[in-house]
Amino acid sequence: MCEDEIDWLSLKPTEPSPAQCCGSGCSPCVFDIYQSDLERWEKAKELGDTSLLSRRKVENSGSVLNSETFTAFRLILVERETDDTNRYRFHLPNGSSLGHMLGQHIVFRGIVKGLEIQRAYTPISRLDTRGHFDVLIKIYEHGLMSQFITGWKEGDWIECRGPFGGFSYRPNQYGELVMLCSGTGIAPMLPILSSVTDNEDDETFITLVICCRTYEKLYLKSFLQEQARFWNVRIFYVLSQEKSLGNLPMSYQENTKIGRMDPNFMANMLETCRRESYILICGSLTFNEDMREMLKQLGKPDSSLFIF
Repeated sequence: MCEDEIDWLSLKPTEPSPAQCCGSGCSPCVFDIYQSDLERWEKAKELGDTSLLSRRKVENSGSVLNSETFTAFRLILVERETDDTNRYRFHLPNGSSLGHMLGQHIVFRGIVKGLEIQRAYTPISRLDTRGHFDVLIKIYEHGLMSQFITGWKEGDWIECRGPFGGFSYRPNQYGELVMLCSGTGIAPMLPILSSVTDNEDDETFITLVICCRTYEKLYLKSFLQEQARFWNVRIFYVLSQEKSLGNLPMSYQENTKIGRMDPNFMANMLETCRRESYILICGSLTFNEDMREMLKQLGKPDSSLFIF
């Protein structure tokens, strides 16, 4: 096709809508990709060369994912965790692993009422898991992405891209990791916790504090009980809407606080850390800011915190 016959306007990339940004600080963001595509289109149009419109292949450390383009994965299992949260398992081809790093998230996209929606979720699988990966997702009654996800069924192909973000960690890098999480904010903590307990040479202490409304809302109870048996792991539960410790199983009563997280509980927990602590935080924006402010009041500088 000669230059005069090329419909360059039809080839021009479409600017993303705000709903297509997951808001998680991905790099590249959908708007970064759009800007790159637009610059490529302008250059191609100037030179009359449509071959310049193709993106360079992104090298991604052997990952089956790509940070710029979406890849479809087959959903093979939907397992209920609580009344509003499910664990979704996706197949990985040829026994491969996802290729992500600790704490990284991936971005799923869907179409709701003709509008493209993108949201970020953190895989909860161990890094060396092969053949599949798991994602923990809470369904919100009025959430746009939730409307799309509730229609998922086993056998569906779901698109995602990534991975993004992450927490840089090496064994024995910190004396003690304190993990403060709320709701599905536990997701990035799980692979980090597993990486420590799976490595007999990693002697890092772990203190995991899970903030939730009730005992029934807690995720992955069996897994967490197993992890709590390790010599270097302790787990606390802060249940804001439970009425009494007596309503809980005996194994939870000693390490559960009824009510909300408060400075006294935080101070006591930090004082009983066995080594110098480094603190990881993940939850809603409000939760993250509340934890940060509380820790600041207790003398913990931002340099000792990592917020997902």
